[in-house]
Amino acid sequence: MPTASSSLLPSPDLLKASLSMALPHFNQVTWVERTVSTNFDLLTKARSNSGQFARPWLLGAHLQEQGRGRAGRTWQNRSGANLMFSCAFDVFLPPQQLPTLSPLAGLAACEALRGLISPSLRNQLCMKWPNDVQWLTAKLAGILVEVTRAGTSRLSSDHHVAIIGMGINLSDARALSQSLNRQVADWAEIAGCDPLAAAATATDIVARIANAWYTSLNDATSHGFSELPERYGKVDVLAGQHINVLDEGRITHAGIASGVNTLGQLLVRNHHGETTISVGEISVRAQKDPHP
Repeated sequence: MPTASSSLLPSPDLLKASLSMALPHFNQVTWVERTVSTNFDLLTKARSNSGQFARPWLLGAHLQEQGRGRAGRTWQNRSGANLMFSCAFDVFLPPQQLPTLSPLAGLAACEALRGLISPSLRNQLCMKWPNDVQWLTAKLAGILVEVTRAGTSRLSSDHHVAIIGMGINLSDARALSQSLNRQVADWAEIAGCDPLAAAATATDIVARIANAWYTSLNDATSHGFSELPERYGKVDVLAGQHINVLDEGRITHAGIASGVNTLGQLLVRNHHGETTISVGEISVRAQKDPHP
């Protein structure tokens, strides 16, 4: 099977077969040549009153015609240059804890991908709040978490279905950096400096992440989010950085990033004290050299 750093992905049928073997506890694994949006497809399926309800499910696509990122952004993709997939999970959490699933999903994915990289390089793969996976300072992958009611299969008042979608750049980072006017990374870049990462296949990457989501969501349902701040701190690229929090281009808060709390909110400290941030885009502020 081709490695993930090559531009050639296995056929959808082969990828489906290998993922089905790697994810025996998933009740449905599907990979298609193209679709509008894997998140949209699973949301529609979860809200349906007919069909298979037993979860988890995984749906991947070589090409998404209208792939979505956070805040309604479109996900630029080319067949073979990206790994794009979504998973649906049953979660049993009160509504106020559902937003925590977004940083948890990013954290679990980052931890999973670190396991495919040599130990000496793992700290170069990190998290930018709320759930962007970065290689150094460039975005490698984005995640979109959407939650819906469990429809007629609802088992209790706190029963929801979480749809977690992820897009990972396998190649095309240079072109994406130019078109998006920001730094973008791809797995081929990591593979170029790390033989362990170079050996990873598309199945390895997807299965690692899907399993990490499955385990993390089960742990959160059983034990809550008390371990989230400590886990997040190990991959947090913003910790100690001077940042601006922006909403529609306007700075709403500024200070030093100080990790996350058990709700997954970003903590920002300044001379006014500590503020919790639930939404917003984060910009790292350049610091002036005190000794020019």
